[in-house]
Amino acid sequence: MPLFSEIALALVLAVVFGFIAHSLKQPPIIGFILAGVAVGLFASSGSAAVEVIEGLAPIGVALLLFLVGLEMNVMDLRHVGWPSLITGIGQIIFTFGVGYFLITALGFGTLAAVYISIALTFSSTIIVVKLLSEKKELNSLYGRIVVGFLLVQDFVAILALVILAGLRSDGEPLFSFLTALLKGGALVGLILTLSRFFPRFLDRIGRSPEMLYLFSIAWALGIATLTELIGLSVEIGGFLAGLALANSSEHFQIGARMRPVRDFFLILFFVSLGARMLVGGAVVPWGPALILSLFVLVGNPLIVLILMGLLGYRSRTSFLASLTVAQISEFSLVIAALGLRLGHLDPGAAALITFVGIVTIFFSSYFIIYSDRIYHFLKPVLKVFEFRRKLVEEIPVVGEYQNHIVLMGVHRTGYSILQTLIKSGAEFVAVDFDPVLVKSLRNKNIPIIYGDIADEEIQEVINLRKAKAVISTVPGIKDNQAILNVVKDINKKAKIILTANEREDATQLYRDGANYVIQPHFIGGWELAQALGHKNDFNGLIKLQERDARVLDLRSLGK
Repeated sequence: MPLFSEIALALVLAVVFGFIAHSLKQPPIIGFILAGVAVGLFASSGSAAVEVIEGLAPIGVALLLFLVGLEMNVMDLRHVGWPSLITGIGQIIFTFGVGYFLITALGFGTLAAVYISIALTFSSTIIVVKLLSEKKELNSLYGRIVVGFLLVQDFVAILALVILAGLRSDGEPLFSFLTALLKGGALVGLILTLSRFFPRFLDRIGRSPEMLYLFSIAWALGIATLTELIGLSVEIGGFLAGLALANSSEHFQIGARMRPVRDFFLILFFVSLGARMLVGGAVVPWGPALILSLFVLVGNPLIVLILMGLLGYRSRTSFLASLTVAQISEFSLVIAALGLRLGHLDPGAAALITFVGIVTIFFSSYFIIYSDRIYHFLKPVLKVFEFRRKLVEEIPVVGEYQNHIVLMGVHRTGYSILQTLIKSGAEFVAVDFDPVLVKSLRNKNIPIIYGDIADEEIQEVINLRKAKAVISTVPGIKDNQAILNVVKDINKKAKIILTANEREDATQLYRDGANYVIQPHFIGGWELAQALGHKNDFNGLIKLQERDARVLDLRSLGK
C-alpha cells in the first residue's frame, strides 16, 4: 500500500475509534491509541507509515508543551489554597513512593521503576476538567479543590520532565544531569533575553494573523529543535518557547490559533503510542500492567480520600474529589515516549504505561460520570473517612431553623439578596463553598454554612424541610434540579427560586416546578432596554443612576 494511503488509513481509523470512544462517553484519547493498536496489527516493524507517524508525533508533544508554557502562570499556585496544595503534594508523594516499591517488586530496574512510578503519579487535567464541566460541577466545592490540585500536579509534571530529560543512559548520570542543567540554564537565559524584544516585535507581526501564526509554529519548533541539539529534549524546548511568550499581549490569540494544529499532531502521537504496543517487538507484561492499573484505580483515590478526611471535609466532598485521580495523565504518556526515545525504557515498559493509561482512563471516566450513584451506594462505609469531629463544611447550628429562608450562593446576585435579607430582619441561613467569604461573613455574625449545596447532610443542617423559601443563585442546572427535587419531596409548601444562565435551563427548571427562575443576563438586558426609552433618548438611565447611587453610595462621583 502506498505511504499516502497508509497514513490516510491511520487517520480514518483514528476518527472511527475516536467516535466510538465518544459514543461510549470516553475521552477520544482512548480511541486514538486503539487506532494505533489497529495500525500495529497490520503493519510490520519497518512500515513506512508507522515510521512517518512516529517521526511527526514529537511535533504534537512540542506543541502541547508550548501551549502549557504559554498558559502557565506560576502565580496561580498562590490561589490554589491549602487543601489543594496538601492533597496534590500528598497524592504525588504517596503514589510515587508506594508505586516505586511495587514496581521494583514486580521485577523492573531502578530507572524503569522511576519512570513508571512518575507516570502513575499524574492525573489528566484535560479529561477531568472536561468531564466536570459537562456535569456542570466545575464550580462545586469539590470541583474547585480538584482543579487546584491538578494545577499543582501540572507544575510538578513539568519539573519531572526537566529532570528526566537531563538523565542520560550513557556515561555518569550525575555528570550528565549537571551538564544538562548548565545547558538548560544557558538556554533559559538566552530565551529570556530574546523575550525582552518580543512585545514590540509581536505588536508588529501581530497585525498579520497569518504571520503571527507562522511565527508561533516556527518559534515553538525552532526552540524545541535547539534544545534537542544541545542534548535536552523537545518537550523542554516546547515548554520554554511557550513560557517566553506567556506575558505577551498576543498570547491568547496565539493559543487559539495553535490548538487545532496541536490537536492534529497529538492525534498522531497517540496513534504512534498504540502502534508501538505491537510494532517493534513490544510485549505488554500483562500481570504487572493489571496490578498497576488496579493500584491507580484504587490507591490514588484512597490517599486523596484520607487526606481530605484529615483536613476535615465531609465524606461526600472527599469521595467525589478522590474519584477524579483514578487515571494517569497525557503527561504520563509523554514521559513514556521520552523514556523510550532516550533509551531509559524498553518498548515493553513504554507499552505497559500506555496500557495502564487506556485501562485507567476508561474506568475513571465512568467513575466521574456516575460519581453520585457510586457515593450513595458506598455512603455508609465512607463515613469512616470523616476523621475530625469538627468538619470544615459545617458550623454549630443554634436551635432549629423554622419558617426561614435558605440562600444558596452569596456571590454577585446572592450578595444583593443577602443584604436585603439582613435589612428586612427575616430569619435566614446562607450556604456557600468559598471558605474566605464564609469566614468573613461569620465574623459579621451572619448565619452561613460552608459546604456544597448538593450534599444531603448540608441540606439537613439548614433544615430544608421547614424552610418557607429556597433561593439558589448558583447557575448549575444539576445543582438546582437536585435542590428542586429535594424541596418538592419533603416541603411542598416552600417557594423555590432558582437561577439559570441559559434560556434552555430556565425553561427546564420552570417545567420541573420552580416558582421563579432568575435569569441575570435576561434581567440586565431587559432593564437596559427599558432605560433606552421608546425613542432611544436614554431618559430611563437617570432613574437607574439614582437607584444605584442609593445602593452603592456613589455620592463621591458628583464631587
